[in-house]
Amino acid sequence: MREQQLKQMTREKRRGVRLPRNPRILIITPEITHLPKGMGNMANVLTAKAGGMADVSASLVSELYELGADVHVALPHYRRMFNIDIGQLISDELRIFQEKLPDSRIHLAEDRIFYYRNSIYSGYGNESAHISLAFQREAINNIITTVKPDLIHCNDWMTGLIPAMARRRGIPCLFTIHNIHTQKVTLSHIEDRGIDAAEFWQHLFFSWPPNSYEESREDNPVDLLASGIFASHFINTVSPTFLREITDGWHNFVPDAIRQEIVNKRDAGVAYGIINAPDKVFNPEDNPNIEFRYSHEKPLERKQRNKTDLQKKLGLIEDPEAPMFFWPSRLDPIQKGCDLLAHVLYHLVSSYWDDKLQMVFVANGSYQQVFRDIVRFHGFFERVVVADFEEKLSHQAYAASDFVLMPSKFEPCGLPQMIGSLFGSLPVAFDTGGLHDTVGHLDVKNDRGNGFLFNVFDGPGLEWAVGQAMEFYRMPGGVREQQISRIMKESRERFNLSQTARQYIELYEKMLHRPLVD
Repeated sequence: MREQQLKQMTREKRRGVRLPRNPRILIITPEITHLPKGMGNMANVLTAKAGGMADVSASLVSELYELGADVHVALPHYRRMFNIDIGQLISDELRIFQEKLPDSRIHLAEDRIFYYRNSIYSGYGNESAHISLAFQREAINNIITTVKPDLIHCNDWMTGLIPAMARRRGIPCLFTIHNIHTQKVTLSHIEDRGIDAAEFWQHLFFSWPPNSYEESREDNPVDLLASGIFASHFINTVSPTFLREITDGWHNFVPDAIRQEIVNKRDAGVAYGIINAPDKVFNPEDNPNIEFRYSHEKPLERKQRNKTDLQKKLGLIEDPEAPMFFWPSRLDPIQKGCDLLAHVLYHLVSSYWDDKLQMVFVANGSYQQVFRDIVRFHGFFERVVVADFEEKLSHQAYAASDFVLMPSKFEPCGLPQMIGSLFGSLPVAFDTGGLHDTVGHLDVKNDRGNGFLFNVFDGPGLEWAVGQAMEFYRMPGGVREQQISRIMKESRERFNLSQTARQYIELYEKMLHRPLVD
């Protein structure tokens, strides 16, 4: 009888029938990859992604919705990115889009600054700050007052003012730090964009301690990321080790003010580290982007077929036995360690020439031309390929490669090392941040680990880790397949969005002092 009642309650929730209200959660994010169909019209087209925030936001919303939680999401109305016809504002498509279902849980912030954008963030002057303030104006003035949430979950500096408003109004607020990046704006600028900051200015973090509202309004900039951390009730980073590295002062790029505010949250017992996870599409068993699908059971034969398929497509030597290393991340020398690889690339290819070692880059960034110059100078055209990023090609490279290169100098979380493990492509990584939390050095004898870690951030350290990978690659095929099979199976159980979402749900319940679903 009890089971039938629960099923009936679930059906009624999904039909929009009002039941005794569960705590209402509002997730405010500038990025998303997908939303459950039942949440509102055209949920399946609301895709705007710049990084892992989009994946974890989508998975969290989906998991909460499937559990029957009263979850809502607020995001900018990126009409161009959502493939809405911005030139025909009275079209049937847009009219349907704007008409909400009776119980719609999708709330789009409306402003022309969003409509014509091709990307979420801008590299031009203060444009990103203007986008952020327009989003937060709509969230504060319209969306939050409409939704009346019991808890607000904000994400990164783009939502940094909202925790101050939430604290002023007594709404519990979680602030997730995906990246250490911030913007500073004055109170006068905030108010000129339509946000009444006078209501909550005392909960904002200024460049120096404010004496009064009037004195601070014009000349004492507000730090958006630090404000989000300072005002929120709980915070989390996207890996436990990155949280520890920040509070212990490992990274000199973290501003002192932001580090101190995170330390304060840690000391108050309200700072957590929750690992992100890859989107569900990163599954070699049913991935639509790869030619030869495979599972953890006997994966090598199909991986080799994917390898020869990719080699032919990219003009590499066609040899299924050639070890293939894949670079999946943006070519950014500040964070990703591509400068280390540039210094040792010639030596690595030359040292393993007889093994026919190959490297495939599917990535954009400032170092792309550096690697193309190295390839051209040394004539490595059949050994090394530098390709522009394409989603489909990236999936194919995961399926074809034997190893994923992740020598990041710092890494708040990182997804490619987890995706590689899911595809049986073992990560070669620097031991830092989220890489430390998700990569263990391979120990074949004891059936432990999933990759190869180096502890000194320099060229020789990376070369040593590649050497460890090559030692593994030279082991008998049966030994390699057994380990790859184990790693794929364990990774599927460990690196999934449901696990990540459930950690957030537990944190919500801690903040609310009650279960999320009655």
